Amino acid sequence: MRFGGLTAVRSVDFTVNAGEIVGLIGPNGAGKTTFFNCLTGLYVPTEGTVSYQGTVLPPKPHLVTKAGIARTFQNIRLFANMTVLENVLVGRHTRTKEGLWSALLRGPGFKRAEKASEERAMELLEFIGLAHKRDHLARNLPYGEQRKLEIARALASEPGLLLLDEPTAGMNPQETRATEELVFAIRDKGIAVLVIEHDMRFIFNLCDRVAVLVQGEKLVEGTSDVVQADERVVAAYLGEPFEPTPEDTQPAAEAESTTSTKGEAQ
Repeated sequence: MRFGGLTAVRSVDFTVNAGEIVGLIGPNGAGKTTFFNCLTGLYVPTEGTVSYQGTVLPPKPHLVTKAGIARTFQNIRLFANMTVLENVLVGRHTRTKEGLWSALLRGPGFKRAEKASEERAMELLEFIGLAHKRDHLARNLPYGEQRKLEIARALASEPGLLLLDEPTAGMNPQETRATEELVFAIRDKGIAVLVIEHDMRFIFNLCDRVAVLVQGEKLVEGTSDVVQADERVVAAYLGEPFEPTPEDTQPAAEAESTTSTKGEAQ
């Protein structure tokens, strides 16, 4: 992904399997959020394509969501004047089949679909611990609960891959711990989770593997111990110059499914 003369993302390729949590870290400006934006259709890659489970995805966010990829944002993007329940129901729109005429006529089929969506939304609110606030306006929730609600809205689309962009930004230690437990619970449902985060303690406690992005390229990928011991990672965070070699961008291990923006991003 290029912006004028700046290449923000180049040849990023790594694996996230079902029921696995992978972290994506790197200094500010490394290209992490840009990578997410390419995957979810907010940006159209300058070169190459994005594919998920072998299917090339069009650069349209609603079609990416329908294909099974959901995300949260670095800055909370809830519908502030809608209730907690209504925010989650918005996330169900890609999984309902009722069209305009069905909504206008409000026949039996529409009412069944509406009831099913509300039941599923309430299940998700129970899951994140906000069922008792279903009728509260989103803007009136504490910051940590707004973060949880955004995750519930993403889960409402029934994703196979969940992208979390700095889910603990601005949280206190108690809220961070609660978010960690929530992500573990999501993982236990068999959902693949990819997390961008600057809180190193959080990311290394949470993730099965961690990939490090520097200057738009993957520097290293491996377990928490491998990444923390890599001198290149330390140098990158201290601002020392880094010149990648072909070996630096090779994945640490091969696996069954891949997410990338490399020529053909998988």
